Formats: sequence, C-alpha cells, structure tokens
Amino acid sequence: MASNNYCNKSFANSYMLLKPEEAHFFDIIRVLFSNNLGHRKFVESNKEGPLVDESFRHRWLIFISVMLQKLMMFVAKPLATFGYWVEWLINLVILNGGLHRIPFNFLIGKLVIPDCASHTFISSIGNLDGRVKLSNLKRKDSRHYVSLAMMASKACYENAAFLKATITNDWKMEFIGFFECWNEYMGKVTTQLLIFLDKSENSDTYVVAFRGTEPFNADDWCTDLDISWYEIHGVGRIHGGFMKALGLQKNEGYPKEIERDENHSPLAYYVVRDILRKVFSENDKAKFIVTGHSLGGALAILFPTIMFLHDEKLLMERLQGIYTFGQPRIGDEAYATYMKQKLRENSIIYSRFVYNNDIVPRLPYDDKDLLFKHFGLCLFFNRHYEVQVLDEEPNKNYFSLWCMIPMIYNAVLELIRSFTIAYMKGPHYREGWFLFSFRLLGILIPGLPAHSPQDYVNSTLLGSIQNHFKSD
Repeated sequence: MASNNYCNKSFANSYMLLKPEEAHFFDIIRVLFSNNLGHRKFVESNKEGPLVDESFRHRWLIFISVMLQKLMMFVAKPLATFGYWVEWLINLVILNGGLHRIPFNFLIGKLVIPDCASHTFISSIGNLDGRVKLSNLKRKDSRHYVSLAMMASKACYENAAFLKATITNDWKMEFIGFFECWNEYMGKVTTQLLIFLDKSENSDTYVVAFRGTEPFNADDWCTDLDISWYEIHGVGRIHGGFMKALGLQKNEGYPKEIERDENHSPLAYYVVRDILRKVFSENDKAKFIVTGHSLGGALAILFPTIMFLHDEKLLMERLQGIYTFGQPRIGDEAYATYMKQKLRENSIIYSRFVYNNDIVPRLPYDDKDLLFKHFGLCLFFNRHYEVQVLDEEPNKNYFSLWCMIPMIYNAVLELIRSFTIAYMKGPHYREGWFLFSFRLLGILIPGLPAHSPQDYVNSTLLGSIQNHFKSD
C-alpha cells in the first residue's frame, strides 16, 4: 500500500486518492493486470478492503483517470498558450468590427488591440453566448433568481474588470468582489468565484457564483478527471478533486476556523463564508443564493455541505436557494441521503438544471464501481426547452450504444435550430458563428455542445419553470 506520509488525513474515515504526479507509464499499465491496487504508489488508501479485489472495470476507470490527468499535466502550458491566442484572435475580430475591418483599421491607425484584463475582453465561453443584459423578468417573477443565477454562472467565466462593469453598469447591482482562490494540493490558484448584491425594497440578495471548467485550463480538467474520494464521518464519500478546489487543507480537512496565510490567495469556502458572516450580522433582511455551471455547479452544492458540517446556523437560515447548471455528480448515496435530509430540515431549495444530452451531469458514473449519485430536484430540458421534473436525467451514464444514434440525430436538429431560433423566439436568442461551429462538433461528440451556457440560459427563459419555484 502507498505510504501515507505526504499529509495527515485523519479528518476522513477512509479515502482513495490518485496521485498522477507519482505515476510512471508502466506502473499505470500494470493497474490493468493486477487486482491489488494497494501496491501501486500512485494509489493511496487507508483501507485494505476496497482495494484488494478490484473489478477490471474499476481498474480501467482508474487507468483512464490517471492517464488523462497525466496528459493534462503534460499539455498544460501549450494548451494555455493555444487558448490565449484563440481568445485573443476572437476578440481582435470582434473589437474591430469583423475580420474584413482589421486591415482597414490597421491602415488608418485605429486597430484595436485586445487587452485580456480589460472590461471589453470576452472569454471563449462568453463568445459562445454573447448575451450580457439580464432578462426583463421582475423580481416578483418566480423565474427571476433562476435566470439571474444562470447569467451569473455564465458571467463568472470573465475577468474582474468585465464583471465589475457588467454588474454595476448593465445589471445595476452592487459588485462585491471577484476572488481567485488557492488550491493547497496543486500549490496554485485554481478556483474563481464571484459575489454581488441584488438590492430591492423588500430584501437584499447576495449571489455567490463559482466559475466552471475553462476549456483551456488543464488544472480545471485535472480537478474534473480526478476520481479520488474522501469519506467524511456521518456524511459519505465526496469527490476529492472538488473538495480540494473548494479549499480542503492537507492536514486538517475543513476546520471550522482557520488563520489566513497572507502568502497565498484565500481559500474558496472560507472567503465566501467570512464575507457572508459579516454582511448577515449587519443586515437582518439579507439572504443569499449559490450557483454555478459545470465544475462551478459542483462547488456550489459542496459549499453548503461544509456549511452544514460546521453548523453555520446564520448562513443556513439565510440560504434561499442553490441553482446548478450542468453539474457533475459529487458524492455517493450516503452523501446524497445526508444532503437531502439537511436541505429538507433547513427548507433550502436545491434545483439541478440539465439540458438534453449534456455529457457533464452524467459523469462521474453512477454504477457499482464508482457509486456516485445525484440528488435534488432535476429539471430536465429537451431541445425544445420543454421541462420535465425527474429524479435522474435519461441515459444517466451517457455512454450507451443504444442512445448514440438518437443523440447524433438530436445534435443535427440543434444545429438546424441555430438558424431558426432567432426567427421563432426573437433576436435575443440569435446564435453566432462561434457557437454554430461548436454545435458542428456535437455531430461527432454528442452532448458536448449541449453543455454550453447558451442552452441553459434559454432553458431558464423559455422553459415553463415558474410552477416549480415560489415567487419572491
């Protein structure tokens, strides 16, 4: 069994950790031919039982997880460089009024050079769906906070200057802050989150939005691909990559109180909690919602998990709702049971939005090998943005030969819809060339374009969801 010397994990009843940085190619290959994972130095556990007689399928999943993480670590710098230039070139075209205008603007000395830190610079995710302004939904409309949550989740992919300008000038709300947060296991900043305030006559609502997976960020992909887990007493098994991203500490887990290390950026869970503690102690009518898309959705539901563990009564009283979009699974059945009980006891709304064939909510697998489970209200939308309330999305593990042809057929229809939706639903739903190009990819990899924010924004606006939420 791998040594347990790199950090104290007594905060967990049990754990299974993958350490790809310590894995060599032939050692990874041996996983496929040996059912004793405990002899592999890149697999660490404090329990003999689960690792003695592993099924081939489980070993195959560990093999894939470690190999993909190794690949991401290898391509991290070129991937980031490639992503930088892709976004820079897209912004160059947009800021200069189109590709054809670039030579002319250059000749007359008015060429606009993109600045990645500027409020005019938009990420690749933002360019898939260029809508910035909020819908005209009134606060009394039960869809208001759902729509606001999705727009915040989408906006969270942008830089701080863009967020401050958008929230202050376009949304007419109060920008609290954009935070780059430390991951102690990776030894770098990997988690980003946004906090702003929606003020009204009757109440003040703080919105906490976690950024999802950035397509050119290898650290985000490693977090998603890591199928390590920790089992917390009385809670269940939780995805290790997500726990680390939210601020898990090597030797302490999530202690209730910490001393801030001024040499590093703040830890995600604690910076949010401390801000909310302060504002709620000063404002009796304030409340908050938590949201996120993709990886951000996983962090959005993990945040109240730690809040429940710490018995943060003030925060539990003020948490109005949790809205996640395209969220992956983050824990086992015991964890799902724990969270359902806590959410019910505290009368907290938790809604999990899933659009059609989106691949991400169907991962990690819900099967006898990985044991991950979803929970909460699942609002499932088809390509017409018609909603069904389900316990689990159809084709729950995605990879099914029986479903592949219908998914490809659906991807073709979504591609056709790109040309017609603006005429059928109005100019607010017009799709650009960048999203159209991304939808083409859906014919080869069904479910990937379905994860983009565009369809989730449309679902909150066009879907009949008002009956599932109480008006403010």
